[in-house]
Amino acid sequence: MNNPYRHLPDHQFWRRSVSALEPFRLDPVVRPRFRIARDDRVATAGSCFAQHISRRLAGIGFNYQVVEAGEALPEAERIRRNFGVFSARYGNIYTSRQLLQLFQSCFEDRMPVEAAWLREDGRHVDALRPAIEPDGHGSVEEVLQARTEHLGKVRALLESCDVFVFTLGLTEAWLSRRDGTAYPLAPGVSGGSHDPALHMFHNLDVNEVVADMEAFLAGLRRVNPGVRVMLTVSPVPLIATFEDRHALVATTYSKSVLRVAADMLYRAHEFVDYFPSYEIITGNYSDSAYYDNDYRSVNQVGVDHVMRCFLRHYAEGQDDSTPAGALAAGQAAVMPASEPRDLVCDEEAIEQVRDGG
Repeated sequence: MNNPYRHLPDHQFWRRSVSALEPFRLDPVVRPRFRIARDDRVATAGSCFAQHISRRLAGIGFNYQVVEAGEALPEAERIRRNFGVFSARYGNIYTSRQLLQLFQSCFEDRMPVEAAWLREDGRHVDALRPAIEPDGHGSVEEVLQARTEHLGKVRALLESCDVFVFTLGLTEAWLSRRDGTAYPLAPGVSGGSHDPALHMFHNLDVNEVVADMEAFLAGLRRVNPGVRVMLTVSPVPLIATFEDRHALVATTYSKSVLRVAADMLYRAHEFVDYFPSYEIITGNYSDSAYYDNDYRSVNQVGVDHVMRCFLRHYAEGQDDSTPAGALAAGQAAVMPASEPRDLVCDEEAIEQVRDGG
């Protein structure tokens, strides 16, 4: 009798591709849609976890694009002021709504009604990247000038990159009631003050995330027709939820929405690929070995596994003699001295405020 499963490859069976393997050998990537050449200009954006990818790409010789690097500053000052964390100094972009509105600000002159927030120390910060400048600004005018310069850099980045890697992080967002602006943090956490008449909490659903991303992708291809896009989903759980439900339940909802949205976009566009860093880190095959004791922070072993799979399938021209090839082959890779820099996660401020810090 004919059996439609009889001749399927091993990777389509759980036992053959998961449980029968040593955990470090698991590789869930099947038929990547494109390869990244050494001279391809690669840009990254997204949540905290995206910083692992950006650092590794920069450290192993990819043409990783950084348009706001602070080259004239001492290394310690560059780190303190968040230069080089991502390809541009936009801070964490946690939601699809933030990404879309960043594009609109660059190419459609979108200007938020509430562009600057006042801190308790009397300094002003950019409401759309409140933690990016630790010293703040002396006036709203300084905030707007810095933002104009920043958007010019981001515009050039989006127009010129060959590969854009975006890590979807959250669905929970704080929005302006006046113009719908999405903030990376709730007003009052790292500047400003929460006013229920001006600000609202909103948890994005699948349709909203897909609509945001479709609009962003259409705009990106309009200004950069040849760009390829790689989507990932952050495996880092929510640090807190504003909804009256358990943080674990809220995390499951958020990551499920983002994972489904990423797959819908992958199926709809040939220039979009999905890289399963989420599955590599969260898969039960690893017995949570890729998380630190807080069950939230991804450890170095997990990052190594993610990057092994990434390089094996996406890096062109790598062999075991190169840092990238060594990592792809499971050997030790030499990373730059700046690698130990702590991840920059704006949402950490939520817990600090809760604890009175």
